[in-house]
Amino acid sequence: MQTAPRAPRMNAHCERVIGTLRREALDHLLIGNEAHARQVLNTYARHYNGHRPHQARGQLPPLAREHTAPMTAPTPHRLLRTRVLGGVINEYRYAA
Repeated sequence: MQTAPRAPRMNAHCERVIGTLRREALDHLLIGNEAHARQVLNTYARHYNGHRPHQARGQLPPLAREHTAPMTAPTPHRLLRTRVLGGVINEYRYAA
């Protein structure tokens, strides 16, 4: 993420993203080298943009196209878990 030159308010956005990244991923991993750091950051970016809910977007991830229908009553669907970054982050979804 690049910031606009001479725009001090942009620093707050960068600080927020860096803090979120550290709290949710980097504080729980031991990074071995640059290649490992790039792989962790790419994996987290896919999770952040494709699955993680964002409050400002109505609990939708940035890459979501539309709202899914809310569940009104418990259903017998099976819940599936996808482990991201070796289990540091878990993504949940219902089986079709």
